Amino acid sequence: MPLDSTRMVVAAVDGSEDALEALLYLGLLYRPELNLEVQLLYILPSLPPILVADQDRQSKMRLLDIEGKNVLMAERIMTEAKGILLQEGFPEDSIKGVYRKKQIGIARDICTFVKDKGADALLITKRGRSRLEAFLSGEISSKIVAYCHTCPIWVVEGAVESQRVLIGVDSSENSLRAVKHAGLMLSGTHCKITLFHSKRQLRRFIPQEVIEAAPEFEELWKNKAEEQIGPQMKKAKQILLEAGLREDQITTKTVDGSRSAASDILKEARTSDCGTIILGRRGVSGVREFFLGSVTRKVIQGGGGLAVWVVH
Repeated sequence: MPLDSTRMVVAAVDGSEDALEALLYLGLLYRPELNLEVQLLYILPSLPPILVADQDRQSKMRLLDIEGKNVLMAERIMTEAKGILLQEGFPEDSIKGVYRKKQIGIARDICTFVKDKGADALLITKRGRSRLEAFLSGEISSKIVAYCHTCPIWVVEGAVESQRVLIGVDSSENSLRAVKHAGLMLSGTHCKITLFHSKRQLRRFIPQEVIEAAPEFEELWKNKAEEQIGPQMKKAKQILLEAGLREDQITTKTVDGSRSAASDILKEARTSDCGTIILGRRGVSGVREFFLGSVTRKVIQGGGGLAVWVVH
């Protein structure tokens, strides 16, 4: 991507320390001259409809007072968020702040905003004001990852300190879309990228006892898997080079996988001091449902101190 082209990231903020810390991640990746536009978005909280309907005059005045305080809080949150980005070196005219009333639901409203803006990515934090530890407990962030197909989602948990990036590559087309997104968003940066593949062992599919009874199938599986992933890794590297990344920024690595591809990815990311993991929403299985034990979900669950990009 030409350095004079503008990329847009929508950052959903809620006033929590986690959301503000996620903004530092943008400063880690991007220098001011890379023309990144950041759209800060805050959805105003609202009272349940049953409390709003058929109120007397005094109650309505109280409700107006609450709405006014909500707006003041939104303005404070926006000022604080903008201040962080300014300290990170982002030009003031590259930062836009928007707050709006909840229309349908916070997660859906965020997704609608991203779609309307044509954003290149949506940055969210794994935990918000609720401080809930469990990612899969119906929180807003999990809903966004599950249902937002408008653009890639960047899920940040904690302080990310490394510019190193790991991209999970398999034989799926979705995997190459993840690589293309990386090329779009990381060209011009100083990030070092590892194209990583964990070979799937045959025992992921059938019991070890069955394999031992017919060992020739294990060797056949390894050969077939190597034939398939070799060209895919070359294609992935070429995509990054054509996007403007340098040869010395890109390495490739293939390992003999364990029973868990997610564990292999997380282990490699931490061993190699990566701060970002980029994955396709679905891999070679083609499973459409996101929350059915997918590799991507497990990586997000174990991604403390990391940013995980989910590309559909």
